[in-house]
Amino acid sequence: MILHLAPGAPVVLRVLAETALALHVSGATVGLASGTVALIAPKGRRLHQVAGTTFFLAMLTMSGVAAVTAPLFSDRVSAMMGVFVFYLTATAWAAVQRPAGQVGRFESGAALAAVAVVAGDLAIGVVGGRMPKGVLDGEPSQVGYVFAVVATLALIGDLRMIRQGGVFGRQRIARHLWRMCAALAIAWGSFAGQPRAQPEALRGSLWLITPALLVVAAMIFWLIRVRLQSPRKSPKTRAAMSAAPMHGVLS
Repeated sequence: MILHLAPGAPVVLRVLAETALALHVSGATVGLASGTVALIAPKGRRLHQVAGTTFFLAMLTMSGVAAVTAPLFSDRVSAMMGVFVFYLTATAWAAVQRPAGQVGRFESGAALAAVAVVAGDLAIGVVGGRMPKGVLDGEPSQVGYVFAVVATLALIGDLRMIRQGGVFGRQRIARHLWRMCAALAIAWGSFAGQPRAQPEALRGSLWLITPALLVVAAMIFWLIRVRLQSPRKSPKTRAAMSAAPMHGVLS
């Protein structure tokens, strides 16, 4: 997220912009580090739980700031990306927070948020496609369509979960896993597209997208492993499913 201010912008606006940017960058930095640790740490162990909780809080901070602040600076792409990452992180957390076989108002609200993300991303694709060179707010219009597809898959998962009255066993783990990994991959991809946040020696290098691709590869690996594992939960699986950072706040 890049905030552009006019040279004569009021001091208050500059302070707010700098504060928002500091929160966004700090959240992103902590989120990238903790998310990577959570992904490679033994599942269900203390390190995984602490890293996962840190990732959850950091990503909500980063994406929440982007979702609220970016529209004020006419950065529609960053705004929609912020909403989507916030949604992915929150619903991934809720997958392990909510007892198996239960749904509530949170899940219904999340599904509505997914509808808004799909509509917003499609709008970005359509509007951006009509812009010179097909670029909207510095991003190619195709980005909108890509995120619209991913958000549609997430929405389908929400509707299916609501219809069947919750998720169980491996479905529950898979829902948590792919949404957290998707949020982490988007964060790494966003870093790759921010030259100001990169070491000068790596700017423009294809290596910058490698972390995002590795996260996607790890996600596929773990989804396959979860799919093939025995329906009976191992002690590690039970520990992983109890690793939610907060309890008793969903309704």
